[in-house]
Amino acid sequence: MVPSKPFLAVLLAAAVAAPPPALPAPAQAPTPPTFAVGTSAVALDVVVRDKKGRLVKDLTQADFEVIEDGAKQQIETFSVIARGAEAGPEAEAPDSPSGAPGAAPAKPAPPPVETDVPSVLAIVFDRMGTEGRDTAHKASLTYLATHRDGDYVGVFSVDLALHTVQNFTRDVDRIRQALDTARLQAQTGSTSSREDSIRLQDLEQRAQQAQNQISQSAGPGANAAGAAGGAAAGGAAAEATMAAMTTSIARSFETLERDQQGYATSNGLLSVVNGMARLPGRKTVVFFSEGMAIPERVQTQFQSVIAAANRANVAIYTMDAAGLRAESPTKATADEMRAAEKKHFNNLGKEDALGIMTKDAERNEDLLRMNPQAGLGQLADQTGGFLIRDTNDARGSFRQIAQDMRFHYVLGYTPSNQDYDGRFRPITVKVRRSGLDVHSRRGYFAVKPGGTSPLLPYETRAVALLDRGGPPPQAFPIQAVGLVFPRRQTLSQVPVLVQVPGRAVKYAADPRQKDVQSADLAVVVRVRNEYQQEVSRLSQHFQLSAASAKLAEAQAGDILFYRQADLPPGKYTLEAIAYDATATAASLRTVPLEVPGASAGTSLSSLVLIDRIEKVPPSERDPANPFYYGDALVYPNMGAPFRKSAVKALGFFFTACDTKPGHKAVIEVAKGGQSLGKLPLDLPAANADGVVQSAGALPLAGFGPGAYELRLSLLDGVRPVASRTASFTVTE
Repeated sequence: MVPSKPFLAVLLAAAVAAPPPALPAPAQAPTPPTFAVGTSAVALDVVVRDKKGRLVKDLTQADFEVIEDGAKQQIETFSVIARGAEAGPEAEAPDSPSGAPGAAPAKPAPPPVETDVPSVLAIVFDRMGTEGRDTAHKASLTYLATHRDGDYVGVFSVDLALHTVQNFTRDVDRIRQALDTARLQAQTGSTSSREDSIRLQDLEQRAQQAQNQISQSAGPGANAAGAAGGAAAGGAAAEATMAAMTTSIARSFETLERDQQGYATSNGLLSVVNGMARLPGRKTVVFFSEGMAIPERVQTQFQSVIAAANRANVAIYTMDAAGLRAESPTKATADEMRAAEKKHFNNLGKEDALGIMTKDAERNEDLLRMNPQAGLGQLADQTGGFLIRDTNDARGSFRQIAQDMRFHYVLGYTPSNQDYDGRFRPITVKVRRSGLDVHSRRGYFAVKPGGTSPLLPYETRAVALLDRGGPPPQAFPIQAVGLVFPRRQTLSQVPVLVQVPGRAVKYAADPRQKDVQSADLAVVVRVRNEYQQEVSRLSQHFQLSAASAKLAEAQAGDILFYRQADLPPGKYTLEAIAYDATATAASLRTVPLEVPGASAGTSLSSLVLIDRIEKVPPSERDPANPFYYGDALVYPNMGAPFRKSAVKALGFFFTACDTKPGHKAVIEVAKGGQSLGKLPLDLPAANADGVVQSAGALPLAGFGPGAYELRLSLLDGVRPVASRTASFTVTE
């Protein structure tokens, strides 16, 4: 049956594009996956197979048990979703890759709910070497044997960005052509190979041998060795230094390269998943990669992919495109860990042994995450899919994927705990019949559905507090401001700043580092329109640390959050919340924001009061940042009073877009609604983008203590074109 036009319209709109590059997120511990939970029910899709890999199609509601956060849940709705041939009973099939025997279905199947809604599949190629690309291409072509008329397939590739090779289509010829193209686009990966690992081990062994030679020369009887021994020791020292330096360079590049690749892959998958989220029902992603190593710094973004997939009801199936490996992917890891262990024993008794052992332990922990199959397995297991590994023939696995796409159970229940507090709640799905494998999602963060972008794990507690209502939390001081900078014929640029005093954030002893204090702060800003809908969400995770002896110095400064949103004219509300995970405390600040439209073709920015300025070298300037004025970066005042004893002048800054030759600006000071004086301003020439930048200062010597208002007017002769105001306080 041909899908309905409304479904087609929604589906064709789901072709995804890569997002702008994300700023590297600070490291944090792995976080469990999430999926959407409504205000009254959770819908959970489940695939059940026997030990031979055959779908089990005869289960009833009474066969299932759902446990959430340790409490058994009452299953309220139950349905069997089937498409096409999968609506019938399962035929005998050869053993699956697991190959384990299992019990056969024992009772007649209940009637399934057959649906004509097509399946939706995204095939994603990671960067791979030549053999990996060939294996992935061959495996992806086996999908065509399982393709059902009306199903939609999109093809994507990832290198340092996400490329849409083929928008979602039902055309088999286009799908085949896209798979051929993706084979050429999946550029050679540079994840650390076995050869790289061997070279690094050889360098470390050379450094250790040279160090041993130095130790022997410095041991008992060294004096008798004479000049020859000293020369040998000197040569060994040089050898050890050179080998250690080369190893350090290689390790540094390896770390940076893995971070870059991890972010690119995670962001690409996140884009695909987020694009598919708008469609109802179960969706599928098949991801081909030679291995997804997840460094510590990429853990947050990687967990965001899992969280977004589970919220969007997307099952991810992964294939290790290295195929049938000649040796275990963990062998290189084990070899390097044994070398590190030997190095550890050689270093016992040295003055800096504790520091050396700590570095070795950190490297071992890093190596465990670098197993190329570990990330792929976790990605699949936690989203309801499975990992295809140690095989060059994916036909059986793709048959199972196609079956999962077209047959599954849907369990619905209302959580017994209705407190949406942002905490993770694990879910376990069991069946009362023995010998069966159950594939489902693993849990969720208890937050209400909705939002414009995937919910990041560190955002959940803050967002839950935003949704809770009641008196706003005010555990510590917080300042927030939103400023508007119009641009020619585009959306206005809206910088959002949030400031938290460093002394307000709680530090605690870091269990991983001696004599180090650490803090964990998440800042989330939700932008709502006048209909209270979220139109943007901005956030940053601050993981701070300081030596215990320098903690007071670290807390002396402020924590400054800066992000930008692009907004059309309208009235908005900024909800800025800072959540201190160590203190389990938060503070909320709500700020009204209006983005005005152009008046007579001319737009005026917010009137910015200057807290301080900072000279920035040209190589470090961000052309997208509207606070640059010449070679200076302007820091806005966030509401702090201007103390005359410390500040001699009140600085201000603004921009105007598409001014006319007759336009002029006037600055005015008012107190208690009464004007205290006006001053005309000369407008400089506009830049290539039609933007005029202007700044000035008013001496504070004549200002008495109190509250004032600074008014900026743009005039066309005597006719007002636009105006802006900013309030400030003066103290002695």
